[in-house]
Amino acid sequence: MEIIYEYSKPRSDFGRQCLFSDRPAELIADVSPDSELALQFMPKSSRVHALQCSWDMSEHQVNTERFESESRGINHGEGGWPKDINPQEMEQTIRFRKKVEKEESYLNSIVQLGDVIGRCVGQNTAVDIYQKYFEEQDQGDEIQEPPSAKTINVFREPNQFKRTVSFLSWHPDGGRKLAAAYSCLEFQKASTDMSPDAYIWDIENSSKPELTLKPISPLVCLEYNPKDSHTLIGGSYNGHIVFWDTRKGSQPTDISSLEQSHRDPVYKAIWLQSKTGTEAFSASTDGQILWWDVRRLSEPTEKLILDPSREGNIDRALGAISLEFEATMPTKFLVGTEQGIVVSCNRKAKTQAEKIVCTYNSHHGPVYALQRNPFFPKNFLTVGDWRACIWAEDIKESSIMWTKYQMSFLTDACWSPVRPSVFFTVKMDGMLDIWDVLFKQNEPTLSVKVCDEALYSLRLPESGRLVACGSQQGTVTILEICSGLSSLQKNEKSLMAEMLERDAKREKILEARQKELRLKERSRSGQSRQDEVDRDVAEQEETPEQLIAKAEQDFFSIVEAEKKKRREREEEKRKKADEDGCS
Repeated sequence: MEIIYEYSKPRSDFGRQCLFSDRPAELIADVSPDSELALQFMPKSSRVHALQCSWDMSEHQVNTERFESESRGINHGEGGWPKDINPQEMEQTIRFRKKVEKEESYLNSIVQLGDVIGRCVGQNTAVDIYQKYFEEQDQGDEIQEPPSAKTINVFREPNQFKRTVSFLSWHPDGGRKLAAAYSCLEFQKASTDMSPDAYIWDIENSSKPELTLKPISPLVCLEYNPKDSHTLIGGSYNGHIVFWDTRKGSQPTDISSLEQSHRDPVYKAIWLQSKTGTEAFSASTDGQILWWDVRRLSEPTEKLILDPSREGNIDRALGAISLEFEATMPTKFLVGTEQGIVVSCNRKAKTQAEKIVCTYNSHHGPVYALQRNPFFPKNFLTVGDWRACIWAEDIKESSIMWTKYQMSFLTDACWSPVRPSVFFTVKMDGMLDIWDVLFKQNEPTLSVKVCDEALYSLRLPESGRLVACGSQQGTVTILEICSGLSSLQKNEKSLMAEMLERDAKREKILEARQKELRLKERSRSGQSRQDEVDRDVAEQEETPEQLIAKAEQDFFSIVEAEKKKRREREEEKRKKADEDGCS
């Protein structure tokens, strides 16, 4: 590219012509230095320093064809039919098509479009635009990355009296907000000056909550509606079910009646997958599971009493402290109880007795966390006492995998929504443990000291990159985990499925062996017990004279048998002596 600049100026403005000539150098003046002036100055050593007083810039010019695009809209019912053509009439449309197909302009446009389409088809056959050329290299780099997590934000309880973060719920649309429920669950520790408020935080702003929810009683649980991100449902310490619509402000939209609510704190409330998106159910330590429709919270739509004897007796009911519902299994749900038992229930059963399907003896204490694996719903995770367990739904005797007993009490756990082999646990010592069972089972892959107080709640958004942890003193900590723990690895699903199936088969074999041993032991003990009973009955029925006569008869029969053996031995000796004498 050639650029030419032209200047126009009269010759008279150029001035006198400069004439240059070569000549030797000549001395014009010679000034000697003054020694007195030199005393006023201090010599300084020379120093070289490079300076750049202007910005580095580059310039590049390329001439390309400019294409200007413009967006336009058009309103039509169907196609681009003329006004005199009714697109609903088949005969008119067919007649119009035949007419257009015979026009010369139509044939020319089709020919021109054919050349363009042929060029595009040739490009698609030459280059596969969907091929991932560096897929193996990228996966290798991800595997080599060490596991890590960093704190990105901390939200502190704004009130003077600090409360425990009992529950956390991420906003369903991208996880930009976080709802936190605060309450004091220690017996008789709550003071009258303690605030019952709950907060919705913006994860980018930790200075103050975005919205303050004002319930009557402190909230133990709080859950966003996955179908409507403006609505939330909460369970109160006094047993109320509270419904909010954030578009209407901080006050509750509706509250359940005291007579029809739970009698104890509501530890878990979950939205159901319904057409209206207004149905939910809740669990409490009063031993009841109640189903609600938030459009009418005056009374529950359905009720289930967790009586293990299946008689529906509320006095013998197990206190529910955790609840699990999977949308892919709309009729089944799991309940974790204070007694360490996990109850599997079927909502669509006809009777109350049939609704309780089976139980799992999982932990020594309350089951604080219960969640199905999002990739393998038949396997679920439980946390109680000092360990976490992974269960298979069809094995009731024991879990198929478990962690070793920890030094601190475990309070909450959840699966990773993006990796089937990763789950998270929090403990009373303020530690967050990240477990990858494909990598190692004896200890966590990563342990992070989140804070100095106990952690009570844990939640992950759908992206799986952030982790929210709630502490005993009302602090919510947001951590970001590395991509190795938050992105699906190569063949991870198949490997995890094989591991779960292998462990399930092992437990089934051990369970069958234990049943066989128990049956053998029971048959042996039953036979020996029956022999003792028969002997005792026979002894009780016979008189002393009969017993003496029987003993004499047994004695003489033994004597006669011994005499017979002696005679046979003597007869054999005599025959042998006779044979020796004849020889």
